[in-house]
Amino acid sequence: MPDERLAAGDLILVDGRASVQFAGRRRIIMRILSVSTKPTYHGWAWITGYVLDQRGDAVERREIFVQPSRVGRQRQAVRQRRPARQPAGV
Repeated sequence: MPDERLAAGDLILVDGRASVQFAGRRRIIMRILSVSTKPTYHGWAWITGYVLDQRGDAVERREIFVQPSRVGRQRQAVRQRRPARQPAGV
C-alpha cells in the first residue's frame, strides 16, 4: 500500500511483513477504527480496530503496532453476512 494512508473503516491484512508479531501463520484481517497520531518510530503506527473472523464478524478489539506501508489492503470482508430473514406475516 505505498503512498496510501490508512483510515477508519479500511479493511487490512496484517502479517509478518507489517510486524514480526504476525510472522508465520499469525496473520489477521482487521477493520480499522483509528490510526493514532502519537509520534512513534519512523514508519510505524498504532492502529486500533476489530479483528474479523472468517465470516467477516468482529471478534476482538485490538491495538497493534505496525508498519502501515506493509499492510495489505482488503477489498471487502471475507464473506458478507446475509440479512436476517423476516418472520412470516410481517
